[in-house]
Amino acid sequence: MRMDFKYLKEYLGWLYYQYLLITGIYVLEPWEKSIFNSVLFSSMAMVIYASYAFVPVHVRLALKFFSGICGEQPERTMALIN
Repeated sequence: MRMDFKYLKEYLGWLYYQYLLITGIYVLEPWEKSIFNSVLFSSMAMVIYASYAFVPVHVRLALKFFSGICGEQPERTMALIN
């Protein structure tokens, strides 16, 4: 069990190091890192919230629109087919 926590700690440290290298913020001063991280994470939070709040509405409207075009047939047409 102790090894699992040690491995997890090392893995999270490695992920953080990769984040620093990929974004290039390892060259910034600590106060610049905190501003960059604050802007990045608040932007991500806003995108996640907007996706949660508005995407289902748009998907429902798109499905309704396309089901009217492609899906549902009027009953008179179905009577002619049968």
